[in-house]
Amino acid sequence: MWQEISRIGGKLVQGGLVESHFGNISVRMGDKMLITRSGSALDELTSEKIVEVDVHGACALDVIASSETVVHRAIYNSTSAFAIVHAHCPYAVTMSLLQGEGCISPLDSEGRYFLGDIPIVQGGIGSAELAVDLAKVLTVHKAAIVHGHGTFAIGRVLDEAYVLTTQVEHSCRIKYLHDLMCK
Repeated sequence: MWQEISRIGGKLVQGGLVESHFGNISVRMGDKMLITRSGSALDELTSEKIVEVDVHGACALDVIASSETVVHRAIYNSTSAFAIVHAHCPYAVTMSLLQGEGCISPLDSEGRYFLGDIPIVQGGIGSAELAVDLAKVLTVHKAAIVHGHGTFAIGRVLDEAYVLTTQVEHSCRIKYLHDLMCK
């Protein structure tokens, strides 16, 4: 499974959806989750850069796992997701800063169809507040943007969460360019 996480990490970096050392990826496997290790370069993931932690509560390996482990855990415990991709997509982050709060409504037909409104969630990186608020939003939506921070997308498999991440970024880029030209 670490190879699949590595493949998605490489695609995120290659597609400009994250800088190498930012963002994280996880997969739920029963009562455990595999998650990228804190500070890992997503385009250089190996089996040593993936950590197995408990889904239902904190464990000893949380200290080396991603700083967003608590958020991933809350999402898995509140949704039917089996995969999560967190990326620092530049247009999505920019649109969250410009919008501030509420939702971003895609203008493109694919964004409207596949995503609907994209909620903007407040909360500090890896905070309990963010974990609770993001998990709640993702019970209704497939993806959300953390204000000034990045996207979280869920799926039944990693490829689904990845595609939703690309769709959020695409929709935010279209909206940003549209809004820029209409000023």
